[in-house]
Amino acid sequence: MSGASPTWHDTLSGASGEGVHDYRTAGDLRLTRNFEGCSVGVGGAYSHERDYISRGGSIDLRTWTADKNRTFTFSYAGAADRINAPDGAAEHERKYVNDVLVGVTQPLSETAILQSNLTYTRGHGYYSDPYKPADTRPDNRRLLAWLTRLNRYFPASDGALQLAYRYIDDSWDANSHMVEAAWMQPLPQGFSVRPNLRYYTQRAAYFYFDPSFPQGFVLGQPYTADTRPSAFGAFALGILLAGDFGGGWSGDLKVEFYRQKRGWRAGGDGSPDIAPLSARWIQVGVGKTF
Repeated sequence: MSGASPTWHDTLSGASGEGVHDYRTAGDLRLTRNFEGCSVGVGGAYSHERDYISRGGSIDLRTWTADKNRTFTFSYAGAADRINAPDGAAEHERKYVNDVLVGVTQPLSETAILQSNLTYTRGHGYYSDPYKPADTRPDNRRLLAWLTRLNRYFPASDGALQLAYRYIDDSWDANSHMVEAAWMQPLPQGFSVRPNLRYYTQRAAYFYFDPSFPQGFVLGQPYTADTRPSAFGAFALGILLAGDFGGGWSGDLKVEFYRQKRGWRAGGDGSPDIAPLSARWIQVGVGKTF
């Protein structure tokens, strides 16, 4: 992670050559039991890095109407994290996050289905980035997220249009909107293809200040120059190719291109002095059904 990045982005970047060496070990386990008229699921997760340990658990309830046309979902998840930065900037720091979700899934017709979820998240503890100079964020955060998906099947082409919208209201003022459109098209020989286009826009957190340091810094007040809570807009264009190879084996290949600019923020210019960001992801997956 070392390189020629400006030092206000990362204290371990730049000409120092210190860099970051890390590893991650993670696992999760989930058990679901179906009953007459409902299902109950419980799960646990654990993740371990050199500077970060996270432990979490969840429980959810799904129930449906007598005709099984409408499904209600209720869930709770909690996580307890411990942060220990190798450079000593954070030692035995803690963070706790709780999520509550309520949702409904409803068929609109024989070819369309709608899902809408509302999630409330509340956390407290250490949110600062120990690798960025003077990064001091509030010790609590509240988020209210509304996600709605609509899937519509078109018999003439044997394909489906998938639409999604998500709004997040953030107590840090970094409110955001996301819209996405995708097309799922089955292909011969058990293959399918799914191109998608996504747009994301967000407002800057109230304690974000543009580089360079110490612009906007006041001792004892929340401050960050991290570009992630800045104001910007972004587009992502991707395609997923999946196949069923028989015998319970399946696989997929996903390629996605991402481009972020301050000028793409909806409703006005984004944070100044932030350079455009581009990224490319290539993911390969293999599945086996027993």
